[in-house]
Amino acid sequence: MKVSSAIIAFLVILLGLNSMFVVGEGHSALLLQFGRIVRTDYQPGLHFKLPVMQQVMHFDKRILSLDAPPERYFTSEKKSVNVDFYVKWRVADNAAYYRATGGDQLQAAQRLTPIVKDALRFEFNARTLPDLISGGRKDITERVRAQTDASARKNLGIAVVDVRIKRIDLPNEVSESVYKRMRAERLQLANELRFTGQEAAEKIQADADRQGQVLRADAQRDAAKVKGEGDAEAAAIYAQAYTQDPEFFTFYRSLAAYRTSFEDGKGVLILKPDDEFLRYFEQPVQKR
Repeated sequence: MKVSSAIIAFLVILLGLNSMFVVGEGHSALLLQFGRIVRTDYQPGLHFKLPVMQQVMHFDKRILSLDAPPERYFTSEKKSVNVDFYVKWRVADNAAYYRATGGDQLQAAQRLTPIVKDALRFEFNARTLPDLISGGRKDITERVRAQTDASARKNLGIAVVDVRIKRIDLPNEVSESVYKRMRAERLQLANELRFTGQEAAEKIQADADRQGQVLRADAQRDAAKVKGEGDAEAAAIYAQAYTQDPEFFTFYRSLAAYRTSFEDGKGVLILKPDDEFLRYFEQPVQKR
């Protein structure tokens, strides 16, 4: 009798424990009854179910990673590239996720991988190699994420949070052709910059020469003007001096002519004794 009571008590405790389950933080649960989904909206905490008849499936609601091996794709000009990428995903619909994968993360990753690869293949096939090299990754990943998220939500109950391209590797023959083309483009740009700089330098030099000629012409004009004014003033002074004492003016002019003729000490003049040039050597100036 005591043994039967103990067995019954043990079974009651076991059934009571089997009727309770806990949903942890970052997780969700799905309740099944004979394989049929009964409830999917359990929040973290303690919950109850019918013992034996009902089973609980726990799902990780945190963001999970899918790191697939590199895949080879072809661009629009049929150039091959090796693409290394990863995907961030999480369970969005417990019921759809359970029906599609049985709640197995490995199976979910295996079914999500071809969806992402197909979307990447479509995007790479629609672009040229220069577009990919020049920075088209962000646009590709945004479009791939949107496409795969819609498909994965519908077919797998999975939300694709992010798709990232870690690296795009070019085959050796493609890399060589790309580098040659990039080098040619850089050389062309350098030549254009050199030509533009040379053209600007020639313009600056021509403008400087023009301004120099204008400045020299202005200076020569001003100098000629000043010289003309000085000559005119000197002529006026000479004329005034000549009118006051013509004989002295003539004597002064003769002295200037003598100084000019004999200033180097090596000049030789052959003149007649009665030449007008020597008049002041023979006749003294008469004082007035």
